[in-house]
Amino acid sequence: MRTTIRLIEQLLKEIKQMAARAGKSLTKTIEEALRESLARQRISGEREPVHLVTFGGNGLLPGVDLDDSASMLESMESLREPNLKWRHPLDEQKGGKK
Repeated sequence: MRTTIRLIEQLLKEIKQMAARAGKSLTKTIEEALRESLARQRISGEREPVHLVTFGGNGLLPGVDLDDSASMLESMESLREPNLKWRHPLDEQKGGKK
């Protein structure tokens, strides 16, 4: 089937380079890329939801963003401050109680 699509110039340049490296036609390369993309979407849509096990508490601490690993590390490190009661169990094994 013949159709017309509009691509941004940089994307067209990249897909042409990909086709040339693979020794395939532009049409074949675009078809394969679309098939791969559609297959990934089908697979991700078929996944079962993940159920996380939680242990007591009232959810996240204020200011914790699960999508920001640096923020989470900062929050966990702040729990190690001397004025807070909670300590990681391995801290006590390493150097005794603080």
